[in-house]
Amino acid sequence: MNLYIHIRHVMKHFISFLVALILLGACGRVKETINKSGETVGKTATEFFEGVSEGIDKTLQCELSLSESLTDNGLKTGKFTIENAEGGRNNQLTVYLIFDKDFKASVSAKAFDKNGLEVGRAKIEVEGKADEAGYYDFIFDRRTNIEVKSKILLE
Repeated sequence: MNLYIHIRHVMKHFISFLVALILLGACGRVKETINKSGETVGKTATEFFEGVSEGIDKTLQCELSLSESLTDNGLKTGKFTIENAEGGRNNQLTVYLIFDKDFKASVSAKAFDKNGLEVGRAKIEVEGKADEAGYYDFIFDRRTNIEVKSKILLE
């Protein structure tokens, strides 16, 4: 957050400087230079914040894997998210499941922290036809906290 405040402070001073230049000498060449400078600063700031955001997303991301049995039965995963549910903190796993074959079975999700210790289990009934897909929610005990860099196994 301190970095954000510092960048905001610098941007305020830069904008003030640009406004002063515009007011002092509004010739075509100065305006063009100011516009190009402002455009460059804006692009750079946007790229910087996007890079920081992507870096954080990659660092915090958990790993999701399927058992060999599920993959043999035609199940694949797409995007997944971890959210709060039923008064818990990071205790709901939502997975986009893709069906290559007709499928109907109980699927359990086991969550492990970054040290490999199991922290929770959840089980749901999953059903889908070949070439279908959908979102499925695994809600763990409210005391389960799927942490940064956790590993989750669906089996």
